[in-house]
Amino acid sequence: MRLAVVGATGLVGQEILKVLAEHNFEFDELYPVASSKSVGKEIEYKGKKYTVKSMEEAVKLAPDIAIFSAGGSTSLEWAPKFAAVKTTVIDNSSAWRMDPTKKLIVPEINGDTLQSEDLIIANPNCSTIQMVLVLAPLHAKYKIKRIVVSTYQSVTGTGKNAVEQLMNERNGVDGPKVYPHPIDMNVLPHIDVFLDNGYTKEEMKMVNETRKILGDQSINITSTTVRVPAIGGHSEAVNVEFENEYDLKEVRTILENTAGVVVKDDVKNNVYPMPIHSHGKDEVFVGRLRRDESQPKTLNMWIVADNLRKGAATNAVQIAEFLKAKDLVY
Repeated sequence: MRLAVVGATGLVGQEILKVLAEHNFEFDELYPVASSKSVGKEIEYKGKKYTVKSMEEAVKLAPDIAIFSAGGSTSLEWAPKFAAVKTTVIDNSSAWRMDPTKKLIVPEINGDTLQSEDLIIANPNCSTIQMVLVLAPLHAKYKIKRIVVSTYQSVTGTGKNAVEQLMNERNGVDGPKVYPHPIDMNVLPHIDVFLDNGYTKEEMKMVNETRKILGDQSINITSTTVRVPAIGGHSEAVNVEFENEYDLKEVRTILENTAGVVVKDDVKNNVYPMPIHSHGKDEVFVGRLRRDESQPKTLNMWIVADNLRKGAATNAVQIAEFLKAKDLVY
């Protein structure tokens, strides 16, 4: 097993290496890959040092699996080159997610659709992953009619420079800015670029990716995504209308028995999901489960997960684990 991590020096790339170590993912060779400015540098993994390689070098080595976290343009250019040498690419960018010829995978939901011929596999958007992991079993039981979601997303979703901007502002330091406005003591209803319909690209990702992962284009979805001065995870207020009536106790039981989901819902004791508790964890946390009293067959919930873990690195590693377990790599 030869494994490449593309974008190994970035925020998500570093998290991928951390998750690989924690999950004891076994391989014979590790190829950290990054941009030209990082080539030749060394990174450490489990006490051993590895030299960062260029894209060209990595393609020639033809790894079995390459986990990409290097941005959409890099993925569009290089993923097909890796696929051409029979490397299975797991891509964290948005480049391939809505390509009808590529599968958009959350292993617990649709991993069983993967085949060895799937040489470019898309990893969904972080905010989508945590929502669909909770909603998939409820959709199977009650059939979702409509979703209204508002997100409260960590600055870590933007990257290292965003974390730096937040901390600089908090400490009164003038430094580079990645957001058009201050983020400390503020919230920005603006994630990714605005589209012609008035929604942001992030908002439409949640709409389109949710339908694709759940395999149901009939679900009505509307989204508002917001950046908040938090580190540790994304939070989501989700309102779900079902076709069929549900029982709240049954909903709780279903979610308690869903792989990768942890129910934290004891409001009498102030127990509910928060980013401060999801930080560094692989699970998706759900709470504030309550009936929407304004209309029938509708449920409110609060979903939190570490966007760098299940929202990116963990899901990608889990796809690699699934491929390896099912012997789906060339």
